[in-house]
This record gives sequence, structure tokens and C-alpha cells, in this order.
Amino acid sequence: TGSHFVGFKHFLTFIRSTSFSKVLTNTVRISIASIVFGFPAPIILALLFNELTNKKFSKVVQTVAYMPHFISLVVICGMITAFTLDTGVITQALSYFGFEPQTLLSQAKYFIPIYVLSDIWQHAGWGSIIYIAALTGIDPSLYEAARVDGANRWKQILHITLPGIAPTVVVLLILRVGGVLDVGFEKIILLYNDATMRVADVISTYVYRKGLLEQSWSFSSAVGIMNSFINFLILIGVNAVCKRINDTSLW
Repeated sequence: TGSHFVGFKHFLTFIRSTSFSKVLTNTVRISIASIVFGFPAPIILALLFNELTNKKFSKVVQTVAYMPHFISLVVICGMITAFTLDTGVITQALSYFGFEPQTLLSQAKYFIPIYVLSDIWQHAGWGSIIYIAALTGIDPSLYEAARVDGANRWKQILHITLPGIAPTVVVLLILRVGGVLDVGFEKIILLYNDATMRVADVISTYVYRKGLLEQSWSFSSAVGIMNSFINFLILIGVNAVCKRINDTSLW
């Protein structure tokens, strides 16, 4: 349309900037922490739900676990901020174990644990739904045969339940790792401050500031495209590895 094409100018500007290593490191650190601690959470929760024998109690517990997913993110972040103040519920509870009361979100070292743990609380229940659906597809006769052979509950989980949901776990893990650089800016913007900026500033918040606050549309678009391209390459790589290891993959 007549616009001037600048080639790789904006990509190179981002790579050479002083913010590049910081936002990339923070993004990878938060994302890996979320995968390591957050990805197994809905699986464990689904296994616990599956072991409940009282159906009414199971439905109540599942409903309570799903509820945080439907709360507005703004409200969630407001609750987190209030609970982690020096007079907040969480801080006061920790003080009984010798923890010095302080505003946790003003300390950089606590930002990532708070982010990851609150993410687990908010999404683990909702994420367990797909694993519960996968568990219903396992043949009940396998459990009956295992009980006849003397297998206890732990061995049934280890040798029947986990292999039964393994394909679902692998597919979701591929998708999750494929978006390793996709750390949403909304929650971080609502939680971070000047004291935690050095560990909380990620690629998406950097793009937000450059694109909307500084109105550098071309530069922020280039950063977003590069982020998506790297995620795409990671997705292809992880998919190839999973296909080679256990023949389960997206394609």
C-alpha cells in the first residue's frame, strides 16, 4: 500500500536492546515455573476426584474447585493484593510460623511464587475437567482385573489410570510447552510494581508498553511476531520429540 518497508530493523532493535535479555529471562522463568508446578496440578486434582466414592460430595468439591476460574481476573488480583499485604490473611497466617509480616508483592523474590500459586488456585479445578473426561474412558474391567490380582489403589493408579490418560497428558503438554513464551500481560500488569518490575516484566508487558503506551505500533508488532514465531518453532520441536518417544503427537 505504499508504506516504507524497514526489513528487520525492529527485530534487531529489540534483540540489541537492554530490555531483551531481561524480559526473555523473566518470561521463560515464569513460564517454566508455571509448567513444572501448574501443569501437574489439574492431573493430581482429577485423580483425587476420581478416587471419591461419594458422588454428592464429589460434585460439591468439584464445583468449589471450578469456581475461581469464573471470577474476574481483576477481582482475583485484587484479592491476591489484599491477602498478601502485611495485614493480609495469608501474611498473618504465615506469621504464626515465624514469618515476619510484610507486603509480599513489594518483594521481588515472592512475585513468581505468588503468581504461580494463585494461577494454580484459579485454573487447576477447571483444567481437571478434561482429565476427568479422559478417566471416564478407561475400561472399568481393567480395575476389576487388577483388584482380583491384588493391586491396591496406588498400583491401580500407577498401572491403569496414568497409562490410560497418558495420550491426553502428552497432547496438552505439547500445547503448553509450545506456548512457553506466552505469559499473559493482564495478570502481571495488575500485580507488578516498581519494586518487582525487574523479575515481573515479560515480553507481553513489554509489547503492551511499547505498543499502547508509547504508541510504537511497528516495533511492538515486530516483537509480537517474533514471539509467536519462536513459540511455533518450539511447538514443532516438542511435537517431534513426543512423536519419537511414545508415538503420541499433534500431527
